[in-house]
Amino acid sequence: MIARVPPSLVMSSLLWMLLHSSTPAFGQGQSTIKEEHPIQDNSFLVEEAYNQERGVVQHISTFSRMWNSKDWSYSFTQEWPGRNWRHQFSYTLLSMHAGGYSGTGGGVGDTVLNYRYQVIGDGDSRVAFAPRLSLIVPTGDVAKGRGQGATGVQTNLPLSFVLHPRIVTHWNVGGTFVPHAQNADHFRASSSGYGFGQSVIFVLHPRMNLMLETCANGFQSVVRSGETKWSRSEYTSPGVRWAFNLMNGLQIVQGVAMPIGIGPSSGEHGVLVYLSLEHPFSRIGDR
Repeated sequence: MIARVPPSLVMSSLLWMLLHSSTPAFGQGQSTIKEEHPIQDNSFLVEEAYNQERGVVQHISTFSRMWNSKDWSYSFTQEWPGRNWRHQFSYTLLSMHAGGYSGTGGGVGDTVLNYRYQVIGDGDSRVAFAPRLSLIVPTGDVAKGRGQGATGVQTNLPLSFVLHPRIVTHWNVGGTFVPHAQNADHFRASSSGYGFGQSVIFVLHPRMNLMLETCANGFQSVVRSGETKWSRSEYTSPGVRWAFNLMNGLQIVQGVAMPIGIGPSSGEHGVLVYLSLEHPFSRIGDR
């Protein structure tokens, strides 16, 4: 999820949260769960601290629709491991419509290029930490509420912690800075944003999880030249995800969630649909 800070409050919140995801390992020694090829990197809104395994690529599609604002967005993320498994590279492409811009239809949003480094742990560890640094490329039309109109940077600090083989938590703290952001009237100003995320995953089965994700975001929108205004949003999102493991190594993960506005976002609600395809692209050697 990624804080692009467009004029629409609800869409800005969703873009912050829809960057890319990852999911629980269950601690070491869980041989039964490992044999099942568990869901490992498939959260919807809160980023998990597990890099892609060596020789494995992931393709992630997420679609969200908010009912009151009429905002919708579709994101596609592809995650690739580096030659050293501690390094991960990915990109996110976005298509969206800001409901406040009637008659504009959908179109391309900003593009995000990501690098993440696995500092602590991995998918089999009790604790994992993998900071991310991202470049926001202004490919969206700011006049139609689809982007920030300028290049920006974002960072996120995801921490994953296994409380119990069946209970996993994830914690995010992040920030965004766009030095020359625009609004629809093409006024420019420096824009900042922050984001906090927390999720709890309950493992009903290695291939079926219940989820509760919560995100709080704040960001500055440009109102006139050199002037910005802070906006805030909060969402909690119950969901479920399930996986199909094929003999050729392909794992298909599907999921659905219901984002519900709380606090400053009270009254807003929507639906989110998730699909991930993860498969080897080369022989996976030992780390």
